[in-house]
Amino acid sequence: MFRISTLIYVVPAILISVTLHEMAHGYVSYKLGDPTPKLDGRLSLNPLRHLDFFGTLALLFAGFGWARPVRVDPSYYKDPKSGMVWTAFAGPLANFLLSFVCIFLLMALLRFGYLLSDVLWLETIIDYLGELLNYTALLSLGQAIFNMIPVPPLDGSKIIAGLLPDHIYEWFLRNEQLLSMLIFVLLFTNIINGPLLQLRNTIFNGMAEIAFGILF
Repeated sequence: MFRISTLIYVVPAILISVTLHEMAHGYVSYKLGDPTPKLDGRLSLNPLRHLDFFGTLALLFAGFGWARPVRVDPSYYKDPKSGMVWTAFAGPLANFLLSFVCIFLLMALLRFGYLLSDVLWLETIIDYLGELLNYTALLSLGQAIFNMIPVPPLDGSKIIAGLLPDHIYEWFLRNEQLLSMLIFVLLFTNIINGPLLQLRNTIFNGMAEIAFGILF
């Protein structure tokens, strides 16, 4: 999906998106009483604690991917089932919020960046920040949307676990490896990329319209 020339934007965008996503999982679980993420060092801004090799490659080449899952222990929650739903939803929600902030700042650069464009080095910085914000918003949306697919071990499966009858969710768990392999094959063979890209672009454009309406 991305060219070599765009790596100066894509790499930091991935690091920002992945780190915030996994920190959000760990932070919510920790606030619900689970010390596991803190003990594992996952309440950290260090991206190396969160990156997954294949998930990072998927983000680079497909625009959709995942990170190394944060280990949590729902037995510490007052209500394990609902607590797991909120912990799972925290990651995609963080990505959606990050994307909107990036799009808002990008619109702000378009609105006010001309005030600084007369200074050459500032214009160069503004151009770089604009591209970085754009790629971060796109990759963060891609990570959020992909992780909302309701198939184990993605976040979406843990969210619907709070809504499904136990016997149906147990079927998902028994077939987790098969379902996971199926999703990854569909992703890397570009079978589901089209609908995911269309959804990502629709959400991106919607957020851009909101930001535009606020600033202009």
